[in-house]
Amino acid sequence: MTRIYIVGFMGSGKTTIAKRLANHLGMEWYDTDRMFEERFHISVNDFFQKYDEPLYRRLETEMLHSTEQFNQAIVSTGGGTACFNDNMEWMNQHGLTLFLKVSPLTAYDRLLHAKVKRPLAVNKTPEELLAFVNECFAERLPFYEQAQLTIKGEDLDLNQVIATIQGLINPSSTPIM
Repeated sequence: MTRIYIVGFMGSGKTTIAKRLANHLGMEWYDTDRMFEERFHISVNDFFQKYDEPLYRRLETEMLHSTEQFNQAIVSTGGGTACFNDNMEWMNQHGLTLFLKVSPLTAYDRLLHAKVKRPLAVNKTPEELLAFVNECFAERLPFYEQAQLTIKGEDLDLNQVIATIQGLINPSSTPIM
């Protein structure tokens, strides 16, 4: 049984890398935000506007815990998932955790130019967004750094990531490139 949880800041590329890893490793891909939206029939953005963040974080944790049933799965998580309700500890106990690390400036640039705005970044001027990213990134970094593996998100070498993961989940096998 193998589960890999990908954590990192908003805009770090968690969903993109999770899909690619799942494809290359022959595993299923799940995204906790999509799971949330399918279960509750509301987008994460709309949920944040209609309800409050503490309720979202509680339901998000329930969604995360439901991934315990998955085998051979890569799970991309929301940017804040690792930072609430002891979720990082839970993920470390139930799978391999991978922190997709980008700089705050990279995250800012990606959020500024994103087609879909994140709930916590919506309706901010560029200056407000930069201040938000710097502050929020600093608060979340200690949680992300609890991951078992850290991968630099800028200029990512997918083959190296695959080889590293294969070595961790099956140390006796030769990495497939």
